[in-house]
Amino acid sequence: MSAPALTLYHNPQSRSSGARILLEALGVPYDVKLIDFASGQNRTPEFLALNPLGKLPTLTHGDAVITEQVAVTIYLADRFPAAGLAPAFDDPQRGPYLRWLAFYGACFEPAVVDHAFKRTELDPSTSPYRDYDTVIATLVAQLERGPYLLGERLTAADILWGTALRWTTGFGIVPKLPAITAYIERVGAHPAFTRAAERDAALSAASA
Repeated sequence: MSAPALTLYHNPQSRSSGARILLEALGVPYDVKLIDFASGQNRTPEFLALNPLGKLPTLTHGDAVITEQVAVTIYLADRFPAAGLAPAFDDPQRGPYLRWLAFYGACFEPAVVDHAFKRTELDPSTSPYRDYDTVIATLVAQLERGPYLLGERLTAADILWGTALRWTTGFGIVPKLPAITAYIERVGAHPAFTRAAERDAALSAASA
């Protein structure tokens, strides 16, 4: 019986870039379906049946549909443990690993979006992430312990964070502090980043 096929619905200029890099790091076969935002492919009935929000990344694995960056990261790293990109369930680092994945989705993402759009700040006591400055300071304090979020070990969480920080610093949403830029360079040195970039360039050329 053949293994179920992995398909990534993808656009290189979206959050699915991190999922593609993770797939390259895992070294598993997968298919890509390019989603062209300009022509509205993310709003077709077929795509909305998979992801009602019309967002990327969206991943299918056989009959399973996985959406949301953090869920895709957890699913893939756990589903393909041979790559060693996720602490095992009984590993003492499992909790910290999940902490930084959850911190990304629950605190960092909403904080940087609110910051980017200059939305009125909430009272820290009622904000789900307290405030933007505290989120960035908390992240920087962890990165300064380095070299990766869990110390010496690179995990799928670093691929998620490294990709996100490369984008957000590039757009000026997150400051290019020394700890952040050094971390981006360390994580970005993984060969999966180069392979994903090459495949995205070929995908863009083929669809032009």
